[in-house]
Amino acid sequence: MRFLAAILTLMLVASCAKSPITGKRELAISEDKEIEMGKAYDPQIVASMGVYEDAGLQALLDRAGMAMAKDSHRPNLDWHFRIVDSDVVNAFAVPGGYVYFTRGILAHFNNEAEFAGVLGHEIGHVTARHSAKQIRKQQLAQVGMVAGAIASSAVRENFDAVNQGMQLLMLKYSRDAESESDALGVEYSTEQDYDAQYMANFFKTIGRLRGEAGADVPSFLSTHPDPANREVRVKQLATEWQAKLPGEENKVNRDGYLALLEGLVYGEDPKQGFVENGKFYHPVLKFQFDVPQGWRLANSPQQVQMGAPAGDAVVSFTLAQGSSPQQAATAWLQQNQLQAQRSGATTINGFPAYVVEGVTPPSQQQQQLSFVATFIQDGSNMYNFTGITLAASARKYARTLAAPAASYAKLTDQRLLNRQPERIRIATVPSATTLSSFLTSQGIASARHNEFAILNGMELNAQLRAGKKIKVLQR
Repeated sequence: MRFLAAILTLMLVASCAKSPITGKRELAISEDKEIEMGKAYDPQIVASMGVYEDAGLQALLDRAGMAMAKDSHRPNLDWHFRIVDSDVVNAFAVPGGYVYFTRGILAHFNNEAEFAGVLGHEIGHVTARHSAKQIRKQQLAQVGMVAGAIASSAVRENFDAVNQGMQLLMLKYSRDAESESDALGVEYSTEQDYDAQYMANFFKTIGRLRGEAGADVPSFLSTHPDPANREVRVKQLATEWQAKLPGEENKVNRDGYLALLEGLVYGEDPKQGFVENGKFYHPVLKFQFDVPQGWRLANSPQQVQMGAPAGDAVVSFTLAQGSSPQQAATAWLQQNQLQAQRSGATTINGFPAYVVEGVTPPSQQQQQLSFVATFIQDGSNMYNFTGITLAASARKYARTLAAPAASYAKLTDQRLLNRQPERIRIATVPSATTLSSFLTSQGIASARHNEFAILNGMELNAQLRAGKKIKVLQR
């Protein structure tokens, strides 16, 4: 225990530094390590999500981001701002000055002030070193738990409960970090002449999106504070900062921002693959395969993952390496240190293929898993379907894990091959009307009216004046 205490002391001394925000000493990894981590994360994020190319929006992000960062508490970082190709409504930052906006969140802003508030929030995560502090806290928590487990039989007997309590503490820290970043977002955006009241308004959009997705969870079990609470607090902070800086312009720039959204891909981009009627289609690579009924699918540039509703089975689809399906299978087994119990060559809808099946080696730390991996050669591309479940559930999922690979086929339907994404179009209201009536006049189906009310940050019964700009869709 004295040895562990000495290690903890060394970690505390080595990792104390002054906060760029408060000037107080705090626990965090070093700035050099922080920058190193950001440089390592960035190419992984780009490879996983893809970059969305839009010169106008990227120029805005770079211009506003650099101006805000240079006036922030950490102006000397090498800042980077990227738009990633995802329809998920999200913005995030990683250590060292890397900030990312999805095209999904850019679509949901309705003026430049909302955008600037969230931009300031993400810059705030970096300047306050939230990731750096969280990593250090987790390291110390793990060491502390090990020390406690050695010292106390009661802790050993209740290790799972202690771990759950530690996770809740980390969630609380995350909520505190979000609140601090909200305050910094107000400060940074106000100093750049934006009206931070609109940052508060965007939390209404977040709350409505969460409600539509059924994502409401108790505040004490959420990594983010409740959107309604954040809206109230940010409005108060915005009022205070506007009183401190009465000469600021408080710009909003609604029409200018909306003009930049013209043509932005909205929702799923078919060229990346899409699901329809229980099948996954990829128009660019020209293939299709079945998705198990009721399973959830997550699509990224690196892989497609399908998960069972119970969470006890998964099928992944990725590119593989090899000059033949058998060679690819052999390399995969060696790389993962697995042995096949059954294997053999086959043909799937005219494509040469090779299948390996087996279980993972016995381990005291992990339950045994059952796997079936299929390697399919389609022209110059080699693909790998891997299905995994608990060995105890192998019989239950035997057919399901193999089904996507067995259904792999060439996509020839021109209707699917030529599928175009939905894109945002900015329409002008010709005469006074309601949002609902205007959406109908623009060909938006009534079933999607609420979706487009949220997208425009309005209620369906909102009164629109002539000349108002509204987001609608075009193919």
